[in-house]
Amino acid sequence: MKIRYKLTLQFTSIFALILIFFSLVIYYFTSIYRQEDFYKRIYNRALVTAKYVLESEGLSQSQKRQNEISYHQELPYEAVRVFKEDGTLRFSDGKGELGVKQRVLNRIKEQQIVQYEQGVRQVVGVYHSSTDGNYFVLASSVDAYSLRKLQHLKVILIVGFFGSMIVILIAGWVFSGQALIPITKVVSEVEKISANDLHMRLSNANGKDEISHLAQTFNKMLDRLESSFEMQSTFVSNASHELRTPLTAMIGELEVALMNPREPQEYERVLQSILEDARLLTELSNGLLQIAQASIDPSKIKLTHLRFDELIWTAHEQVLKRLPNARINIDFANFPDDEDRLIIKGNEALLLIAVVNVLENAVKFTPTGQTVNASIILKGDKVILEVADQGLGINKEDLKHVFVPFFRAENVRNITGHGIGLPLAERILKLHKGHILVESIINKGTKVTIKVPQAYLFIPNKY
Repeated sequence: MKIRYKLTLQFTSIFALILIFFSLVIYYFTSIYRQEDFYKRIYNRALVTAKYVLESEGLSQSQKRQNEISYHQELPYEAVRVFKEDGTLRFSDGKGELGVKQRVLNRIKEQQIVQYEQGVRQVVGVYHSSTDGNYFVLASSVDAYSLRKLQHLKVILIVGFFGSMIVILIAGWVFSGQALIPITKVVSEVEKISANDLHMRLSNANGKDEISHLAQTFNKMLDRLESSFEMQSTFVSNASHELRTPLTAMIGELEVALMNPREPQEYERVLQSILEDARLLTELSNGLLQIAQASIDPSKIKLTHLRFDELIWTAHEQVLKRLPNARINIDFANFPDDEDRLIIKGNEALLLIAVVNVLENAVKFTPTGQTVNASIILKGDKVILEVADQGLGINKEDLKHVFVPFFRAENVRNITGHGIGLPLAERILKLHKGHILVESIINKGTKVTIKVPQAYLFIPNKY
C-alpha cells in the first residue's frame, strides 16, 4: 500500500474515533440530563398529588383552589396512584399501568423516595406521612417530547458523523498529498542521478525537518560515492600505467635483442634489465596482494599485544637492510615512566608493513646525505609516530590523492615506486582503529603522522 493511502486511512481513522467518542459523550450526557430533569418534574407532580389528595382538610378555599390548579397542570401521559400503608388503593388518576407490587411499596417505605423506569414510562414513588396515616404516592409520565428530541439528536449525530467522514477523507487525501510533496521531489531527483551524474545533489537539504535531514544524508552518501568513483578511476588509470611500463620495457629489450645476433655481454645486459623489470612486477604484485589482505574483515585478523617502540626499531632494521645508505634518526620525545603505555593491540606483520612503507617513502624522497627524523610521542590514549623528511614535498592538489593506490605525484615520477606504500599503510591503520595524516610543503619536505590507540586498559591485573 502506498504511503499516501496509509496516511489518509490513519488520518481518517483518528478523526473517526474522535468523532465517535465525541458523539457518544454528547448523546450520553444529554440522555442522562433529560432523564434526571424529568424525574424531578415527576417528583414535583407526586408532591402536588399528595397535597391535592391527602392534605385538603383544614385548608382555606384559596389554598385548595391553588392545589387543584397545580394538580391539573398535568404532564404528558401522566398517571398517579395513592396507596394506603396496607396497600389499599386510595386514589387513582390517569391512564397507564404502573404495575405496582408489594416489593415496590416496601422499597419506597425503606428509601422514602424511589425512581425507576417501566418501559418508556418513568415512575417516582414517595412515602408520605399525613394526619390520617402514611401513604404511598406514585407519579409517572412519559417524556415524549424530550425523547423525540433525543431521537432527533441521534439522527443528527449519525448523519453528521458520516458527512464529516466524507470531508475528512477528502481532507486526509489532500493533506497526505501535501505532506508527501517533499518526498516525491526527493524521489524524482534521485531517479535522475546515475553513475555519470554523481555531481548532482538533492535540493531539499537546507531545512531542519526530517526530509531535509534525509536529503543531507543522501548528499553525503553521494559525496562518498563520487569520491570512491574518482578514486577507482584514478586507481585503474595509474595501475594500468604502472603495469604497462615494465612490460613495455621488457618487450622492447627483447625485440631489440632478437633483431640481430649480439655479443654474450649484450645478452647478459638485456637479461639483467629484464630481471630488474620482473622484480618491479613482483613488487607490484606483492603490493596488490598486501592491499587485498589489508581490506579483509577486521574480525578475521589475529591481534596481540605489542610494544610500539620495539615495532619501530624492527621496522628501522628492515629498512636499513633494503636501503643500506638510509639515515634514520629515531627519537623518544617523551618516554613514559610506565612502559606499558607503549603497548598497543594489533597484528605485528601488518603494522610492520605500514611502518616500513612510511619509513621507506621518507628515505626514498630525501636527498642523499640527509636524515629522516622519526619521533615516538605519547598523547592522551594514542601512541604516535611522526616521520619527517626533507624531500621534494607534495603540492596541495596531489596531496588529496596520496591514499589512492598507484597514484604518484607529478614531481616524483622519475623516482622508482608504485604508489602503493601510503594507501596500504592507511588501510592497515584503519583495521587497527588508527589514523595516518600527511602534511607537505613543496621543496621543504613531508611529515607523516601515524596514530594508534594504546592497549593499556587491556593489560590484565593492571588495576
